Amino acid sequence: MIFQRSLLREFANTGLAVFVILLAITVTTQLIRMLGWAAQGMIPTDGVLILLGLAALRYLPILLSLTLFISVLAALTRSYRDSEMVVWFSSGRSLVAWLKPVVVYAIPFVLLIGLLSLALSPWAVRKAEEFRHQLDNRDDVAAISPGVFKESKHADRVYFVEKLTENLSMVANIFVHSKQNEKTGVMVAARGFAETMPNGDRFLVLLNGRRYEGTPGSAEYKITEFERYAIRIETEEASKYFPSSSSAPTRELLDDLSPRNLGELVWRCGIPVSALLLTLLAVPMSFVNPRAGRSLNLILAVLLYMVYSNLLSISQSWVMQERVPPLLGGTMVHLGMLGLLVILLWRRVSVTPLLRLRKT
Repeated sequence: MIFQRSLLREFANTGLAVFVILLAITVTTQLIRMLGWAAQGMIPTDGVLILLGLAALRYLPILLSLTLFISVLAALTRSYRDSEMVVWFSSGRSLVAWLKPVVVYAIPFVLLIGLLSLALSPWAVRKAEEFRHQLDNRDDVAAISPGVFKESKHADRVYFVEKLTENLSMVANIFVHSKQNEKTGVMVAARGFAETMPNGDRFLVLLNGRRYEGTPGSAEYKITEFERYAIRIETEEASKYFPSSSSAPTRELLDDLSPRNLGELVWRCGIPVSALLLTLLAVPMSFVNPRAGRSLNLILAVLLYMVYSNLLSISQSWVMQERVPPLLGGTMVHLGMLGLLVILLWRRVSVTPLLRLRKT
């Protein structure tokens, strides 16, 4: 019991550090991507944090799977490196005895990963898709971001605003370039705001500005100063939202067992199963040869995880394309990894008596 408690404590401490690092890497990469979208005007700046939080929820099952795998691998590797395994084997104990505390540590994680994969992750994907759909159906003015040139949906106008006022109700230093009837018009104004009329029409109202209108190549331009100028914002009927299979609730996938939905079920159910198998694979893969590099087994473990994940994606694609039956597609990769686990355990256990003889 003392051994199991100390080992579980080490697993937990290592897992916490690994999870924080993986989460920081994921959040940072997603934040850089979304800030790029915001700089291009694809999403509003106030929507970055919303999409970032939903992305973090979406990737939680994968992050927890990696945390579980790396924490067990790192703890057992340390035992080999500090010669604790030599003492363990010399006392007549087998490597298989390590499976019990590893399974006790992994079961709560696997259950949590299964819950996240089947429920929370699809919800996060659906909310992100709905939010992006709302952004795509915004009118031209609502899509304007300060400091970014934004072209209208009909490609007949280009908007630019320098900044928002403190109360966010008005914009300052506005530039509008338009082209109508083979004439080019440029409007600049000190301030402006969006206004909705009782009949539902929306206008961009410019205050205290000038309008320059003329034909490109001609020196004749018409300059008009105005105190108030309203530009009607063309609105289109919002497109209908069609959720993807990755955003559908698991119950809906079970109600409609189409090939695409079956492929999605293969992926969702495969994540917790792969987390458990990878954790068990960490036991034989944690062996460290003092004469070899200390990070060799970690590199092999990362490669194994990448291969496992890619094989799951391939099996999901094959099920969607009806190239393999759903039962075979959902089990063949896991059975292959289970066979690899048995081979590695057998090989490591068979080498253990030789290690004890060498030490004696």
